[in-house]
Formats: sequence, structure tokens, C-alpha cells
Amino acid sequence: MSDISGPEKNRVLGGTLYLVSTPIGNMGDLSARAIKVLTEVDFVAAEDTRNGMKLLSLLGISKPMLSYFEHNRAQRGAQIVDRLRQGQSCALITDAGTPAVSDPGEDLVKLCIREGVPVTAVPGCCAAVNALVLSGMDTRRFLFEGFLEGTDRNRRETLEGLLSCKRTMIFYEAPHRLQNTLLLMREVLGGERSVALCREMTKLNEEILRCTLDEACLHCAQNQPRGEYVLIVEGKSEKDDFFSHMTVEEHMKFYTDGGMSRMDAMKAVAKDRGVGKSEIYKQLTRSEGNSSHS
Repeated sequence: MSDISGPEKNRVLGGTLYLVSTPIGNMGDLSARAIKVLTEVDFVAAEDTRNGMKLLSLLGISKPMLSYFEHNRAQRGAQIVDRLRQGQSCALITDAGTPAVSDPGEDLVKLCIREGVPVTAVPGCCAAVNALVLSGMDTRRFLFEGFLEGTDRNRRETLEGLLSCKRTMIFYEAPHRLQNTLLLMREVLGGERSVALCREMTKLNEEILRCTLDEACLHCAQNQPRGEYVLIVEGKSEKDDFFSHMTVEEHMKFYTDGGMSRMDAMKAVAKDRGVGKSEIYKQLTRSEGNSSHS
């Protein structure tokens, strides 16, 4: 990392795309450099021009604005690059946070790089990182997944692919899909898995709920989800690894050999595997039934 007192990249240059991070809720988080860039660029590309204009109006800035979002990114991206080639400068902003993170701005960055157009970033707020550091979970290694896309089957397959992931996982979710997503996570990852539900971050009603997936499902059943959420999910633990190579029978024997009753061992195995005790009972009954017929 360079010395904080060293030269700064403050000059706004023509022909350059600026990725400008905007507040995720608290206007006080907008940096002085972001304001300078928004003031000096030739035009601004925004995910939603209404929100973009509101932001600029609060700052007393008036700039030509273009919409750039999921459904017009191919056509509008080419138009933005053409203007950049002509020597104009552009600031790309999203509704909140860092452009190109789980955002169509990613495509514009790729297009600019492919066409040899300079791209630079004005760092600032990012909901994913903000939630991660508030979660209390391991921040040394993490995996950003963003929104789980597709049908429930696609979403389940994505989660199944993450079952053995040891890194802390970050997801985005809309309020109307939150409960369904948590139920799916509980089913695939296990109800004892830790999760942090983060909403309204940096705002007056900021809420960080740190609990298990079982508790999160119950909370959402009793409380109507409001606002956009960031979900921080615990990675697979070393304890899970210890039992992962065992069959249910071997897992049971591990506990009963240690002096546990069959009933207590069944509860422990169910907890380790993140399933209900009835599921362990079914598997043991099936296995014992097969043994008696062999």
C-alpha cells in the first residue's frame, strides 16, 4: 500500500470511465473525491436516472444523464463507449454502492477494457463488504455469490455446490424472496449453520440479526421482511469435515462408543448433519432393515 501522503489520482481526464461508489443509505458516506468526479465529468450513466438525478440534486450538481441498466446495457453500452472515444468523460453510478458488483456495470467495464478505453474507480460503499465486517464471521476468506438466480431447482443446485465451501458466503436478496431463500438454505446447508441478516445498513433503522438458519426462518415467518438484504452465511466447519466421510451408522457408533445413549447419539448426529432427528431414524431403520434381509 502506498503512503497516504503520496500523489493522488484526482484529475478528471477525458475519454475515461469513472466507477463512482455511492452511499447505501447514509449521504455522509459519499467521499469528497466522488463529489469532485461527479461535478467534473461530461455526463453520468445511472442504473435509474430518477435516483441518479435525486443524488446530483442533493449535491447541487447538474449533468447530462443516460440510463444504463439490465435491459438496455448492450445498446447503451456501445453509445457510452462511442462518447468516451470522442474524448468525453463519464461517471457510472448504481442506485447504491459500488457499480459493477452484482450489477450490469460489469459489462460496461468489460466493453471498455476490450475497446482500449481507460477505466478507473472511485472507491466507497459496498453493501457486501459492509455486511461482512458486521457479521462477526470469518473475514479472512469469503465468497461473494450475489443474488441466487433462476428457478428453485437452479437455486438449490447452486447451494448444493456450496455445501463443502469453507469460506464465509455473501448473498443479496430481495424482501419478497427472503423467506423462500432462507428455507432453501436451511434445507441444503442445515439449520445450525450461522447466518447474519443485514438490512437498512448505515440508516437510522439499521438491523443486523445474527443467528442460525433455523432461527432466521422462524424470525421471517413472524416478521414481514422489509428492504434489501445482505445475507452472510457461515462456511462449512472443520467439525463438519470430521464427520463428512462417515456413514450414518458409523457416525452413530462414534457417539455410542463414547458412552451416549442411542437417543442422544441420534440427536447429536442429526445436529452434526443439519437434518431432523426423524431423518436419521429413517436412515437407520432402512439400513437395519436391509441388513436383516441380507
